[in-house]
Amino acid sequence: MKMKRLTGTGAGLFLVAALSFLTLAGCGSKPETYKYSISYVDSAQTRTVQVGYKPENESIDGLIQEFLEQLSKDTDSVEYVRTIPRGVEIQSWEVAQDCLNIDFNRAYDKLDAVAEILCRLAIVQTMTQIEGISSVSFLVRGEPLRDGKGDIVGSMTIDSFVENPGEQINSYQHATIDLYFSNTEGDALLKETQEVYFNSNIAMEKLVIEHLISGPKSRDARKTLPDETKLINIAVVDGSCYVNLNENFMNQNYEIQEPVVIYSIVNSLTALSNIDRVQISVNGDTSGVYRDELELSKMYEPDYGFVELKVGKTVIIKE
Repeated sequence: MKMKRLTGTGAGLFLVAALSFLTLAGCGSKPETYKYSISYVDSAQTRTVQVGYKPENESIDGLIQEFLEQLSKDTDSVEYVRTIPRGVEIQSWEVAQDCLNIDFNRAYDKLDAVAEILCRLAIVQTMTQIEGISSVSFLVRGEPLRDGKGDIVGSMTIDSFVENPGEQINSYQHATIDLYFSNTEGDALLKETQEVYFNSNIAMEKLVIEHLISGPKSRDARKTLPDETKLINIAVVDGSCYVNLNENFMNQNYEIQEPVVIYSIVNSLTALSNIDRVQISVNGDTSGVYRDELELSKMYEPDYGFVELKVGKTVIIKE
């Protein structure tokens, strides 16, 4: 096992990210003229972007050091930003067998959930290109990184992330999604099944939120999200979905009960096979509460206690 202290400009490298990722969102394709690429985060903070890169080093240690330094540099592009900016410092790294362990300072824990996932994805994409590195493990001051449920994240590979690489941008797909809206009284949820035709470059979780914002097609249902609500980003990792909405999400119609709004989002997203739990943030902030008592920092699992037995009619929506 080798322990390496990160060298380079200043006290060290810095790490921050910026998602939904689609779900996580897709990434750019690697140019065929390059053996390696550096993964950055796009300016909209929805996906990673891979840019071809020719390294100066050939050894494993040299490539690791060089790639980490590249991840910390500013870019000249307006389409993507550097993956490791100022604020979160990589204190050291080590290779144990085929796993690269990266240790960060405490500032890493202050990253919002979606930003942290995009950052993690970009690092894993970049570092696992190196022969002999098949996974990456993340630590904070020597302690294993934990997810929103408090579980240890463990070593990550590309397969740990859910992505839509957008390789078939002009193709369309068909899917059936279950959406949960409020009943007319605002005290229960109605399930509405929609058949949607959509561009294959759109992640399903993003599609679900967009249709929740658009509202129901059934006459006996009411929308739960304000018209001005915008999806900033969304990501899915290990069954956990992180939804980041803008501040207009808080401008709610108080005729609809508080749990009905939250579980409208949670039940609709967990209806997808790859999502088990949901965390909601507002402009990346999970420190507050929604209205009176529902904490944003909580990971919510589906709750069908608010669902009425009747089901809204099936409607076909073409995107």
